[in-house]
Amino acid sequence: MENNETLNNEQTNQQQELSHSDKMLGVFSEPSSTFEAIAKFPVRSIDWVLPIVIVFILIGLMRSLAMLNEEVALQTRQSQIEMFDKMVSEGKMTQEQADKAIEGIEKQMEFMKGPVGWVINIVSTLIFGFIFFFIIAGIYFLFIKFLLKGEGSYQHVLVASGLTSYITMIQVLIGGILTFVLGKIFMDTSVANFLDLEKGSIVKFIVSKIDPISIWAYSVLAIGLAKLNRAQSSTPYLILVFALWILGGLLFFFLGKIFPFLGGFGG
Repeated sequence: MENNETLNNEQTNQQQELSHSDKMLGVFSEPSSTFEAIAKFPVRSIDWVLPIVIVFILIGLMRSLAMLNEEVALQTRQSQIEMFDKMVSEGKMTQEQADKAIEGIEKQMEFMKGPVGWVINIVSTLIFGFIFFFIIAGIYFLFIKFLLKGEGSYQHVLVASGLTSYITMIQVLIGGILTFVLGKIFMDTSVANFLDLEKGSIVKFIVSKIDPISIWAYSVLAIGLAKLNRAQSSTPYLILVFALWILGGLLFFFLGKIFPFLGGFGG
């Protein structure tokens, strides 16, 4: 018996740590065994920093490219006008203030089409993207620590979220291509983008959650969090991750009714 335990310990010690490229591929092919292998070694900052930097740069680039499409630019401008018209009708601002705001947005949109605008867009996306990323990771960590009694650290949440971002990149690329080709803004890859549903309706919110890539990404994230926290089962983590996705979306959905500029976060 002692010989078997010694042999198992030696095999564990001799096991080589996965390279970052192996971890990236493992997220797509074998997420469970990949995160299980990652849990055996110290946290590596590159495992969350690199994918997060890439995904936010990609988002910034896709946004800038999308604005080169005249239909998308017109749609964006019309959306802003509708938002200010609504605020005027609700007495939250005067027509003169709305006209000045729209004029300012038009100048800003034209400026953002230039090279300096592209740089500003990418840098601002990186800054605010990282802030949002850290906040969301903190929320996951608190729930895991106090509700699920997980053994992992905040850094483990960062790694699971960061590596899962490689799946998100596929969504960003598909959404960017569809936006540029079809002349319609695709914030995600949900079914709601392909249906003529009332903007800001609860029906659109529900249908927006029928998103194969988002469901795939959140499933992998839950598996990663479970394995890095050395949980016996991934089920509680799946319930937690999807509950936060839905409830968080609902929160922004209702906040969007009060503050129109937040509406896009609710799906």
